Parts: sequence; structure tokens; C-alpha cells
Amino acid sequence: MQKLRYFLILLLFPVAVLAQQKTKIVVESFTGTYTDAKKNISYLKKPVFRQDNATLTCDSAVFYPNENVFDAFRNVHINQGDTINIYSDRLNYNGNTKVAHLTNNVRMIDRESTLTTNILDYNMGSKIGTYVNGGKIVSKDVTLTSKNGYYFSNSRDAYFRYDVVVVTPESTINSDTLRYNTLTNWTYFYGPTNIKGKDDNLYTENGAYNTKTQKAYFGKKNLYTMGSKSLKGDSLYYDGIAGYGKAVRNIVFNDTTDKTVMYGQLGFYYKQDERTLVTKNPYVGMGTADSIKVNNKLQPDSLWLGADTLETQMVLKKTLTLISSPVIKKDNELGEAEDEEQGKGKEKKVGPEKPTAVAPKETAVSKKQTRQDKRNARNGKDDTKKPILNDKITAAKDSLLKDSIRIDNKAIPIPKDSLLISKADSLVKKGKDNLLKKDSLSKALKTAIPVVKAKADTAKGKVLVPKTKAITSVKDSVPFNPSDTVRTRVIKAYHNVRVYKANMQAMADSLFYTSADSTLRWYSNPILWSEGSQQTGDTIYLQLKNKKLNAVQVIRNAFLVNVNADSARYNQIKGRLITAFFKEGKLQNMFVDGNAESIFFNQNEKKVYTDMNQTVSSRIKILFKEKEIAKIVTIREPEGVRTPIPELKEDVFLTGFTWKPEIRPLSKKEVINGKAKAKVPAKKAVPANGQKTNGKPAAPANGAVPKGTTKVPTVIKTPTTIQKDSTQKDSTLVKPVLPKTELAPKAAPVKEVKPDTAKTTAPLKKQ
Repeated sequence: MQKLRYFLILLLFPVAVLAQQKTKIVVESFTGTYTDAKKNISYLKKPVFRQDNATLTCDSAVFYPNENVFDAFRNVHINQGDTINIYSDRLNYNGNTKVAHLTNNVRMIDRESTLTTNILDYNMGSKIGTYVNGGKIVSKDVTLTSKNGYYFSNSRDAYFRYDVVVVTPESTINSDTLRYNTLTNWTYFYGPTNIKGKDDNLYTENGAYNTKTQKAYFGKKNLYTMGSKSLKGDSLYYDGIAGYGKAVRNIVFNDTTDKTVMYGQLGFYYKQDERTLVTKNPYVGMGTADSIKVNNKLQPDSLWLGADTLETQMVLKKTLTLISSPVIKKDNELGEAEDEEQGKGKEKKVGPEKPTAVAPKETAVSKKQTRQDKRNARNGKDDTKKPILNDKITAAKDSLLKDSIRIDNKAIPIPKDSLLISKADSLVKKGKDNLLKKDSLSKALKTAIPVVKAKADTAKGKVLVPKTKAITSVKDSVPFNPSDTVRTRVIKAYHNVRVYKANMQAMADSLFYTSADSTLRWYSNPILWSEGSQQTGDTIYLQLKNKKLNAVQVIRNAFLVNVNADSARYNQIKGRLITAFFKEGKLQNMFVDGNAESIFFNQNEKKVYTDMNQTVSSRIKILFKEKEIAKIVTIREPEGVRTPIPELKEDVFLTGFTWKPEIRPLSKKEVINGKAKAKVPAKKAVPANGQKTNGKPAAPANGAVPKGTTKVPTVIKTPTTIQKDSTQKDSTLVKPVLPKTELAPKAAPVKEVKPDTAKTTAPLKKQ
């Protein structure tokens, strides 16, 4: 230790000796003088002093040669090294310490920056200036003010303390302590700092910002806000010119307008398209109007969504294809769309074509009449059938609750242009008397119906506007549509998507959501759990209305499994399309369309299972009560078999059955951590008595009808029209765009989806 101390003394000794070296102040010239010989004081007029490389001038001065000190008055100017110029009204200069104490209207100019204050202490040796009573530095487009300031001319650094304000063309910075370099334009923050831009604001307690390049990084208690949006993170990096930002660790992105909060550990932000991408442990919370009881207190029931990657963006609403509320057809309209769309979406069979008879061409009226005759024939056929009657299954149409079915008004077909033009004149004449009574309808008719030629209006004596003028006026009257500029938020989730809400949970490979229609769209092996039910299909839509669960649609290969809380019996329903409706957050009813099949276990009053019903029909309606299936209604040409429980030696499953409660998210924590439970093999679909059912209801091996069962005629079904996906592009085909930077994480390889372990049987054959 003593050797180290001795070494430091030797190392610093030359510096100390150099600092103690004194040089005399030299008076180079003056225009007038008066000397007090007794006191050894000289009074000089317009003197020029020099010490080392500094020159000092003023209007008058009092020089103390013995003390190596002088006082200067009026038009004081200090020039050092041709780079530093200091001006003031008064100066006290000590040649021994080389410290200049300047007062009144002090200006210090160092290359591109100017410091102004009323009191400044400047050390000519170290080239450090200090003020403690308020000062201002102006450097190009930057103005900085503070109470205390310290300027280092050699490094071009300036330290500021207390009430620091930095004003730039792009922002205003308020800080407690900061350092600013006039050469590099970097500003460093060492205390509570607020950076306010034109439309955003950032708070930090440690960081740096370049006033020229607009690059910044912040490392302590960071909060960025812009309108209703805010961003927190342990470390924030931002490039204002490029419009690119990055957040690291404990990220919180909040939008109070959409009531969404996104969390994660690594995120990227792109200002141009208002896009945020979170790639490490991301999850998002969405506010809903539902509430749950926790410790006998109502608390908001938020929807929590987690995935490997989350992306949120503001897009133009007009670029989205939105989903409207599901509409259920009437029972007597089932099959109409299928007749018109027959063959669409089906694979063509390969083989020799059979000769067909050529029928005469039908007109539009005859085609419509033919379809009406077919519907009447089918309806008449249905009326002659006897429905299956028991305490749980009813096939009669009248048993449907009309108030639970939403009726879609059929749109009036629009005629072709040629037909419209040929009938325009007669249409105007026929409705002329009524149309002229209401100006609004008259104007609408003129703009909507093309007019071949101008015709006299006998009622008003005017000439109808020609077609070309009407079209021109419409274009001129609507030059701009404000709705084209409406922006809305979308959320995209990629891989291992998990959703948790108190009354609904889900898993999928990808998800798309937009606040414009409040609909979550799940793609690629989605599974939705609601209370005691599990739904699977190719695509699932879940729609919110007024921040509450409103409806669910399962599109293609739709399958529902429902299990009572105190039973291991699996009620099963499948079809091409499942539409379910919620009321006050609870599953109320459900419609299954397109080759609808079901297996349902009946109970008596003592909750003892008595028999199993297996049915096939065009539609199945299910009513729920207390989280369980209360009633199943089969609609349109059903067939079914009822089997007593004692005769069921094995469980019976429909084709495609799968039951996966082990991967169901049971809490918000499982969504956040992203750790699904270990998968177990799904229950295999084994027909009753170990025999294949070929998609038909199970029956004994000898073909006899067991006691207590009922047979109905086999039906031939037509395909049900399936609603197409509403998004312009399947989100499973869209990959998130990562920033081109070394800090960007590499995308994890996509794991191959394991095939379903459930054993499937052959589909129902048409007869």
C-alpha cells in the first residue's frame, strides 16, 4: 500500500508543480495612466493585458501588480486561443489562479455555441466556465436554460443542474440534471426528465438523446405516451428519423381507447404504420364488460391472450373485411343455398362421363318457380313424417323457439343492366305520381335509374336530367368520404396461441382480431372451451358485442363435446357449421348445420342415465342450461337410434372425436407463462360392441332393432353453404416482419403439428 501511495505521489507531482507555476500579467498597451506609487496601483485607460495565450481588453482598469490582479470596467473582452471570446460589463481577474469573475451581461462564445448569464466564473487554465444564478446556451437550433451550469471548453461538454429546459424544433426537454455536448449534439439525462414532442411525450430518469439525429436510449423508469397509447420498458431505444424503436424487459404497451394492454420482454415499434411487435414472452389483456366474483366482490373479467409472437397495428378500416353478427336461416329455408351452390367446393370424381339429356333453356321465372316447387315438395314431405318423440329429442319444426332464431331477410335480386335500361321509361311513368310527392325519392330515382333520353315531366313541366349529367353530379357531390380515413386496431398472434377468460378459453396456432368488428378469429387446429363444452374445427370466430361474449362460429369440420360435471359420458355434436349464441356471458343456444350428427345421453329425474340417442339430420338445435345441454332438437329429415344404457358395452364416438382438457388454459398464469400441460393421448373413437358404424348410428351385430329403439327412414342431405373466411388473408400464411438489426431475435422453428390421435370412422354414406 505504501509503495502504491508513493507511486501516485511521484505520478501527480509534476502536474501539481505545473499547476502551481505562476505567470505575470503583462500590460501590452494603454492610452492613459495614473499610478499611485504608495499603494502600487495603476489606473489604466483602454489597456490591453496578456497572460499566456489570452488577451484581455476593456475601457478602463485598476491594476495591482504586486497581487497580479486587475479589475476591468465596461466593454470587457477576453480572447483565448482565437476560439473563446467572453464579453461582460465588469471583470475581476486573478493572474495567480487564472480565474476570471465576470458580471453583468456576460456572453461566452465558443465556436457555434453562445452562453449568456449575469455572473460567470471562467478558469483560463482549465477552460471551465461556471454559473449558479441562471444561464442560457444557444447552439444552432438548440436553446438550453438552467439555474446552475458548468461549461468545459476542451470537451465541449456542458453540465446543467436544476430547472433545466432544452428546446429544439422537434421537442422540449425538462430535466433535473443533464449533460449536453455542443459538438456531438448528444444530451445525457441523470435525473427525472420529460421529453415532449409535437404529439408524444417521454419520461425517464436516465438516458441520452441526440437533438440532431433524434436517436435516443433510456434506461430507468421509462414511460412513453402518445394520445391514448403508452409504452413502458426497462430499456427503450428509438430512432426518430427512421421511426423505429425497441423496448427490452418488462414491456407494457397500453391503449386506453381500445382497452388493451400488451406485455412482453422484447418488443419493436414502427412509427410509419403504427405497428408494435413483441417476440419474447408476449401476452395481451383486453377489457370486457363481463365481471366475476372474487372474495364476494365483483371484478372486471378481462380476456388474456398469449402467443410466441404478438403484433398490433393501426390500419385503415376500409382495408378490412369485417364480420357481421351471425344470422340463422329459417328451418324451411334450409337447402335453398345448397341447391343453387350444388357442386361448389367439392372434388370432381374422375371417370367416364355419362350421357345426359339436354333440356330446353329455362327463363329466370321458370327457374325460380322450379325451385319453389322443389321446396314445396320437400316441405310437404316433411309434414307427412312422424317426428321422434322423447323427453330430450324432438324432430318437429314447431318445437323451435322462434325468438331464439335470427331471420335473415332475403335480398331482392338486382336485374342486369340491359333489363334495367329497357324498363326504365315504364318504371318512371308508373311511379311518377307517387315519386313526385317526395323530393328526396324523386332525386334518388333520377340518380339511381339511368335515363335513355330526356323526357318531359307533365306534372311540373320540366325535363328529366339525362343519364350522363346525373352521373357527373353524383361524382362531384361526393368528392371525399371521411370513412376512408378511419383507422382501427388489429392484433395478430403467431404460434401457440392461448386465450383465457373466466367463461371461455381457447388454443390455436394463430389468431387475428380487430376492434372494428370485435371478432377473434382462430386458425389452424383451434380449440374453444366454454364452461363444460369443447368446440373444434378448421376456423373459429368469436364475436364480442358491447365488450361481452355474443356469438361463436365454428367453420368446417365443426365438432362439439359436452361433459356433465359429475359424469364421464360424452355428449357429441358435429357438422359443417356450428353457430352458438351467448347471453350475459353464458352459452344459451347453438345451431349445427350441414350433415349434423349427435350423440346424447338422456337422464331421468334422479340424474341417472337411461339411454343414448344417436341422430343424423340437416340441422340440430341445442339448448343449454346451467352449463349443460338441456335439450336437443333435430330438424329436417332426421334419422336416429335410441339405445338403452345397459346395452352399451363400450363408449360410442362420432367420427373425428377428440377430447383435450389437459391443454386447456385454466388461469391467466398459464397464458402468461406459456406452459401448456403435458399432452396425453386423446380418447380413441371406438364404436359400440367394437363394430364399425360407417358414420351411421350404432346398432347390434345381427341387425335387429333392440328393445326401446326407434328407426326412421334414411335421408339424402345436400351441402350447407359455409360462410367464407372474412379476412383478406389467412393469418397463418402471414409471417411477422422482424426488424433488420443484429439485436432482432431469430424466429423459432415451427414445430410440426402432430396428427390427431383420435380414431375416425368412415363418413355417413348417402342412400
